[in-house]
Amino acid sequence: MNRSVMVLYICNFVFIGMLPLSFFKRDGRFNLMWLLTSAPFFACSIFLFGIFFGLINPAEKIRSEWGTLLDIATVPFSVASIALLCFTVGTHRIPLALWHQTNDAPQHIVTYGPYRWVRHPFYVSFLLALGGMFIYYPHLTTLITLSYGIVMLNGTADREEKRLCGSEFGTEYADYMKRTGRFVPRWKGSTL
Repeated sequence: MNRSVMVLYICNFVFIGMLPLSFFKRDGRFNLMWLLTSAPFFACSIFLFGIFFGLINPAEKIRSEWGTLLDIATVPFSVASIALLCFTVGTHRIPLALWHQTNDAPQHIVTYGPYRWVRHPFYVSFLLALGGMFIYYPHLTTLITLSYGIVMLNGTADREEKRLCGSEFGTEYADYMKRTGRFVPRWKGSTL
């Protein structure tokens, strides 16, 4: 296994893991929903560290036959994830709410920067990391974490959007939803 690619993914997951501690508002506390949503990132991190320190045997047949190709194919996912995280963090002038807390209420709607293309750029970057991890190490564990991450982040995005539509910014957000995709950019004429 390519150690450089592994270190890139470890850095990617550490960056994701640091967001709640360094960027998001801390006016609430981490609750069960936050833990359930963050579970695939913890699982991938533990899995990576297990491989890195030799606690998990990486001698999978697919890695031995396709290892170099998988290493090359996965790097853009992690690089895009880290770049999108940086771009999204740089877009915000104030820390964001964690959205899993009962007292979260929108203070404004952000529709510029990466939000011009997708409504949830943080989640897109998280999914890029999980998808790239599956490509890097195609294993039942990484497939489960990717699938679980997609379901949990989609559910969280849905709850956020319902809360935003019911807020004082509801009309503005509904218009924004019509022109911007949730996780995939919406091109003119597209219904994604």
